[in-house]
Amino acid sequence: MGEIVSLSKFLTVLRRRVRLIVAVLLICLLGTGAASALAERSYTATAGLYFSVRTAASVDDLAVGATFSQAQLASYATLAVTPKVLQPAAQHLGLAGGADALAGKVSVTALDGTVVLNVSAVDPAPALAARIANAVADEVITAVEALSPENAAGGGSAVEVTVVTPATTPSSATSPNTTLNLGAGAVLGLLLGILLALGREALDTRVRTAAELAEVTRTPVIGTLGTESGRRKGVVMERAPHSPQAEAYRQLRTNLQFLDVGGRREGAEGGHRVLTVSSSLAGEGKSTVAVNLAIALAETSARVLLVDADLRRPSVASVLGLEGAAGLTTVLLGQAELAEVVQDWGTAGLQVLTSGALPPNPSELLGSVGMRRLLTELRSDYDYVILDSTPLLPVTDGAVLAGLVDGTLLLVNVTQVRRHQLAESLRNLAQVEAPVLGVVLNQVARDERSYGYGVDEQAVKVTGPARPPAPGRAPEPVPARSAR
Repeated sequence: MGEIVSLSKFLTVLRRRVRLIVAVLLICLLGTGAASALAERSYTATAGLYFSVRTAASVDDLAVGATFSQAQLASYATLAVTPKVLQPAAQHLGLAGGADALAGKVSVTALDGTVVLNVSAVDPAPALAARIANAVADEVITAVEALSPENAAGGGSAVEVTVVTPATTPSSATSPNTTLNLGAGAVLGLLLGILLALGREALDTRVRTAAELAEVTRTPVIGTLGTESGRRKGVVMERAPHSPQAEAYRQLRTNLQFLDVGGRREGAEGGHRVLTVSSSLAGEGKSTVAVNLAIALAETSARVLLVDADLRRPSVASVLGLEGAAGLTTVLLGQAELAEVVQDWGTAGLQVLTSGALPPNPSELLGSVGMRRLLTELRSDYDYVILDSTPLLPVTDGAVLAGLVDGTLLLVNVTQVRRHQLAESLRNLAQVEAPVLGVVLNQVARDERSYGYGVDEQAVKVTGPARPPAPGRAPEPVPARSAR
């Protein structure tokens, strides 16, 4: 079972890092291909020499001669690359440098079990390679016959050397071997890519899956949101209400409604009704999640108020296209009543309280008695109050606010947040005894096509309000405005 899990994890890493592996593979292929194209072409020509003994009066003599020739073949191969052979061959060819000029170009191979010696020559010029091979073969014959013992029967050398395969001009280069080089480059690139992928995976501490989240905390995952391109970010619940992403928000809404109510704070009758949406870092998408979650809750005919409690970089007003000059800070400073600054948005009955003017002391204002009284009032007036909070690590506002509400949804952007950052955020919430309802994984890569159910967005036409107005609301809701 452990081997299966390890293999599954290995394959998961390969799928996750497939772009890196392919990139390294292509680089190695391009590198070896370019090296092969730019390398100097070399041609190889080979001459074959056959060795025999002249005195062979009987079959036994032939066997003895063959054995002798095979035993001496290695010596003949060594002789072929000595100056005694190469020097006269270079002089015959008219090459400057003598034996040294041929030393790196000539190689000799003794074929096992035979009396055949192959003399090969390599040169950028194919014709010269053939001339060198033949010249060296001729000098081998001369040297062997000069060094061999005399034939007792008729004089002369006892060893006879015959050229059985004269070297011819090669028609194709033997080096570089482009096919072999590309194959080696592919293997090298694949192995290097896998090693780099495993190395990157070992150094990557991002929290990308529920399994990796479980290594940091036991807090459950209550929502998983897919990726959206930059041009599609915004109010997906209004822009594409039947898309897989919109359904993911509805699933998050359903999970919230079924959360255990035993962890609610005193006075929070009816369960977790006042919630903050926060994250560890800026730019994880908490405002987008807070807005779309509030709309999803409003679709159930619940009375929902979305509050922009990020008093440092508020974005709810700009996302929903609302006036943000008066809002939460206006109410907390006693400059207006709540009913005067709450704005209606969309056809689902959502109400929004923007941030208002930015104060110099946001943490103190959010932790003030006035904020506590306001939350108490909101609990009695609304079924759900969703507060868009600040990130937990850069500033303390988010932790201060989390200590006043019924629960916190901690957004984790799988492309940004590291494990130690998530652990630190959870410690900050624990220090103020803030209940964490669950973690919402954001920007999770998945095939959205597999989540579709055949709904044609173009065929869906909104011809009127999505539901009757909530109690105490104006009979005609404000028309929905596109997110900016």
